[in-house]
Amino acid sequence: MEELEQGLLTQPWAWLQLAENSLLAKACITRQGYALLVSDLHQVWHEQVDTTVVIQRAKELNKRLTAPPAAFLCHLEDLLRPLLKDTSCPNAATFSCDQTTEALILQVRSELSGLPFCWNFHCTPASPFLVSQHLIRPLMGMSLALQSQVRELAMLLRMKDIEIQEYQESGAVLSRDRLKTEPFEENSFLEHFMVEKLSEACSVGDGRSFVLSLQSLYLAVTKQEVQRGQKPQGTADLLTSSSATIQTADNQLVDQPEQPVVSAAALSGPEKEPAVISTSSQRPQLSKAKRKKPRGLFD
Repeated sequence: MEELEQGLLTQPWAWLQLAENSLLAKACITRQGYALLVSDLHQVWHEQVDTTVVIQRAKELNKRLTAPPAAFLCHLEDLLRPLLKDTSCPNAATFSCDQTTEALILQVRSELSGLPFCWNFHCTPASPFLVSQHLIRPLMGMSLALQSQVRELAMLLRMKDIEIQEYQESGAVLSRDRLKTEPFEENSFLEHFMVEKLSEACSVGDGRSFVLSLQSLYLAVTKQEVQRGQKPQGTADLLTSSSATIQTADNQLVDQPEQPVVSAAALSGPEKEPAVISTSSQRPQLSKAKRKKPRGLFD
């Protein structure tokens, strides 16, 4: 499984309210590109790009800014983090979306060192494989896990009833009658739940309750999916006495996805001059372009 695909699968869903649009979204951004998945519970949209697309789109949308792709990806991570992960962190960016039957464009507007910065995420309908990978299979796994939890709890309740019965047979008496309970009957409980509670419990609404209540379980299930989907990384050739060759795979763990870039580089300089971002050591740094002979975009 590729790095971006694995990283996106192990990201939680976030609930977004953009004007009149309620959306579920998840994203993964690394130095190699980004992947974004968005759904309005009627359709799922997806975009995954590498640094080549980042360079081209940056030239089209931000003509006054010159930077390596890692710097733009760094800034996009800083803009998306408050929206998707840390809602308590103030966000200086403005988000909007334009939705059609064939595409969904998530628009981002902000500033970078006093210069306007904009970005458009061009999402197209997700493939059936992606829908299955990020929604159908995880939700089925979550349903099975919750069913197993219910069975475990029912077993514990039956054991508690047996324990209480033994106390009563030994002469124990409740000091407060209001604490008395009837023995647990699983079939009666399930029938009552289906009649009285089901309609409220399974109300999906705009997806917000799913995001607020079940993301820890969702992440646990998707991590299990990643572990089961890991492939062997090498092979070994073993010769038998009859000169037959048997190839065996050497099972190795797939590396974890690269951590998303955390902070954007800082630009400085007059507003009307193109800003040039240069890289030093491991962190991209931003610097002003020369006045006499500005360098080309994304040298």
